[in-house]
Amino acid sequence: MFELKIDATSKPEMYADLVSAAQGLVEGEHDPVANMANIAALIWQTLPDLNWAGFYRHDGSELVLGPFQGKPACIRIPIGNGVCGTAAATRLTQCVPDVHAFPGHIACDAASRSEIVVPIVVGEQLIGVLDLDSPSPARFDADDVQGLETLIAAIGRILVKAD
Repeated sequence: MFELKIDATSKPEMYADLVSAAQGLVEGEHDPVANMANIAALIWQTLPDLNWAGFYRHDGSELVLGPFQGKPACIRIPIGNGVCGTAAATRLTQCVPDVHAFPGHIACDAASRSEIVVPIVVGEQLIGVLDLDSPSPARFDADDVQGLETLIAAIGRILVKAD
């Protein structure tokens, strides 16, 4: 059984602990869906003020819903559409303080007010995106961008489907 202990006093410390916990959680496991499921649960348990945390997997043509925590979500997102599709198309983290002001935002949960999406790219291959939503406006900041990008850099390779 995995026990999470995060006693951070700042966001950077919290993310350092989260990355360490995530690495321990996926160590030795090679199934990307199982790892995404555990990482989504870990994020859900660790980060405050979220109403959705999970993954969209790239199937070669679009993003397809992967493991998550929260309300039921949109199943398929075209590359370039919404916050997730934009992160996938640009391969850049999207940190959106007000989703209602984002052109083409896809509202899977009307309660979401802010969102951060980190693309998962290994080598040149787009694996998918990590998507976090919050019911609070401007919930995410530069510390969240840095922390989540560090998390994905640390575990991205383990999220690649083995052939």
